[in-house]
Amino acid sequence: MAKRSTLFIRIVEGKNLPIKDITGSSDPYCIVKIDNEAIIRTATIWKTLSPFWGEEYTVHLPPYFRTVSFYVLDEDSLSRDDVIGKVSISKELLTVKPQGVDGWMNLTEIDPDEEVQGEIHLQISVLGDGDIPRKLCCQVLEARDLAKKDRNGASDPFVRVRYNGKTYESAVVKKSCYPRWNESFEFELDETLSDTGLLSVEVWDWDLVSRNDFLGKVLFNINKLQSAQQEEGWFRLGPDKSKHSEYEGTLGSLRLQLRLRDEVVLPSSHYKPLTELLSQSVGSQLNGNWPDFIMLIDETTTAESRQEVANNLVKLFLGQGLVKEFLDVLFKLELEKTTEPNTLFRSNSLASKSMESFLKVAGMQYLHRLLGAIINRIFEEKKYVELDPSKVELKEAGCAGLHRQQTESDIIQQSSSLLQSYLSELLTSILQSASYCPLLICQVFHQLYLRVQERFPDPEYRKVKFIAVTSFLCLRFISPAIMSPKLFHLREKHADARTSRTLLLLAKAVQTIGNMDTLACCSKEPWMVCLQPAIQQGITQLKDFITKLVSCHESEDLELQTRMSLQCGTMEKEGFLFLHRTKDKCMPMTSPFKKYYVTLSKDTLSYSRTQHSKKSSSISLPKIRAVEKVEEKCFGSANVMQIISSEDSGLQETLYLDCKVRLFDVSLCHTLCLSVWLKACSHNTNTMSCYHPGIYKADRWSCCHQKEKSDSGCDKTRHGVTLQEWYDPLDPDLEAQLIYQHLRSVQQAMRDKYYMLREQQGDCFDFTDKKKVDGLSKLFSILQDLHDAHAAVEEEERSKNKNVFLELQT
Repeated sequence: MAKRSTLFIRIVEGKNLPIKDITGSSDPYCIVKIDNEAIIRTATIWKTLSPFWGEEYTVHLPPYFRTVSFYVLDEDSLSRDDVIGKVSISKELLTVKPQGVDGWMNLTEIDPDEEVQGEIHLQISVLGDGDIPRKLCCQVLEARDLAKKDRNGASDPFVRVRYNGKTYESAVVKKSCYPRWNESFEFELDETLSDTGLLSVEVWDWDLVSRNDFLGKVLFNINKLQSAQQEEGWFRLGPDKSKHSEYEGTLGSLRLQLRLRDEVVLPSSHYKPLTELLSQSVGSQLNGNWPDFIMLIDETTTAESRQEVANNLVKLFLGQGLVKEFLDVLFKLELEKTTEPNTLFRSNSLASKSMESFLKVAGMQYLHRLLGAIINRIFEEKKYVELDPSKVELKEAGCAGLHRQQTESDIIQQSSSLLQSYLSELLTSILQSASYCPLLICQVFHQLYLRVQERFPDPEYRKVKFIAVTSFLCLRFISPAIMSPKLFHLREKHADARTSRTLLLLAKAVQTIGNMDTLACCSKEPWMVCLQPAIQQGITQLKDFITKLVSCHESEDLELQTRMSLQCGTMEKEGFLFLHRTKDKCMPMTSPFKKYYVTLSKDTLSYSRTQHSKKSSSISLPKIRAVEKVEEKCFGSANVMQIISSEDSGLQETLYLDCKVRLFDVSLCHTLCLSVWLKACSHNTNTMSCYHPGIYKADRWSCCHQKEKSDSGCDKTRHGVTLQEWYDPLDPDLEAQLIYQHLRSVQQAMRDKYYMLREQQGDCFDFTDKKKVDGLSKLFSILQDLHDAHAAVEEEERSKNKNVFLELQT
């Protein structure tokens, strides 16, 4: 049994942001933090006060997280980025709104006294008894993960303890966010203040010249302390008393969509009956031997949940090897409801959403290989391209030659030539891609092609079968990736305004080719007529490509089939990284990183100096004990992480990685790279509970200044926060759990729909066929069994918590 919390985040847009640049605009981006840990950085949207991001993320969290915060900053190339404001949302708010939070939220000013993080280890006790005056003793032991307030990437923390008008201060620990003090402070206990007295423990960053910076505080009620006599542990630092912001409502706002889902995933055996029943229904539905479960799911799923349900079903049937059959059932259902071929697969039906999910899961590597070169070329050239005369800006185009300004006609002619060049390169790439398109995608498109041909036969509907394929491949896969390469991991950042316009015009051309109707496009946008010859040629080429694509399943070439086979969740991740390996060696003074070719497989991390080098080193993934961040001050970079593993000899080895690279054709930031390694080691058992976020150099740890190299660590390891990506391994138990939850929520609607269809069929319905009714009853019985299993788990958890509470009371 596994517990997990999943947070769906969509950062939609911003509006009315303040001006931060001398140009009268800003360059905003967002950083998302979970409990002060940065996990997401959006792209920068240049020169706008109303940015649109449209970025979506799925984050897996530990159940004990407290808040999710969105910081909006203005990027500056020459100075430190300006902070605009933030939005903070508590876990409690997300919990009480299971349907999710969706709307505009005002940005608030960031008060340094409220931006605190970290924990402090204290032991507080009440000493003395009888005639001896009682004393309050506060022992300040250590702190961890304090905020960095100085330019050197650390702080100079000290503790200030206050009680009953008296104040003591600890020593200052220089350049550390993980200080150890081990100091004790005693106060005369004032019995008259026992009900209202407070002990305040504050942490500050010492500064020689400027004002000391507040790092957080903890308050203790003396009355409760006298009852307990002693209290010891790690205490989370809290902010100072909130101040009313004079900027409230003037910093702009963010439109956010968030939804928190807590899951308890049962052992696999509980989901086996549901998975088998759905698999049997897909395999036998074409013969009419089972109730139309997929049809009932299609009819009862709301538009809001359709994308998530489609994604879960696709992953479940991928794991069962039945995704082709599942999609075929959806094709049949969609075709039965369609009377006008021009509307085929154009709505957001379960069939359309399922095909979108399937292409993203099964075809993302194919997409990167297909579009990578042309997208990179457009980003690197940064040419000014415009075909619409009403949008041509002569100052953007520059001069055609010495002292000669380009005319509108020159710009349109040059733009037409560039777009035709881009389109020609893209179409050539598409034609060549038939040889490496994943075999399963070819098979699905082949089945779609045949189903459409049966429903809309030649010669009257000779184009419909091609348009059915292009409606998914071009309109829902290739074109969106061209318009927003950042969202498909083709680029690390969004395009600037000029490049975005070029990508949009190229995507329009691809959509026109996909629709296979040049006249309709030119009638709506006459200025596209200059591309008509290239588009007409592209339609012919695309038809040839589809003919090849739907015939690939017949290939007998085993090597080709192996190359084209789908490897969902098992593919290797590989690419060049800068590494430094250390066992008992001290850190060298110069840069220790060297370039290695790294391969992350299912059970091994290996690295060598070149891709085809015979000599390589490797680490078994089960031997990895921790994957954690490294303090920025250690290497002068915020993108370094460490992998700590144990060897057979018992020695501990640390591998440092610089993560600001492209790995396996994905632009990896530090957080994404860390997430990849955490997921690879998620099932390890011999993990560390604490570690050093610094490095061992000059006979001491840079983080906490301890001299023992074998010191256990000054910060706790974090195993919780990971980002969900398209290359994640399939998790059949989780997908079955999510499908169970959905079916449970629409159970009554499915029953009503089923009997309504029986009534509509009237005499045509075979009421003596008990198999269909029994099949539906079997589904509801399985759902009830899963409900009972979850209820038993909840009862066991409540009983366990009750026993823990009684033990604490004792």
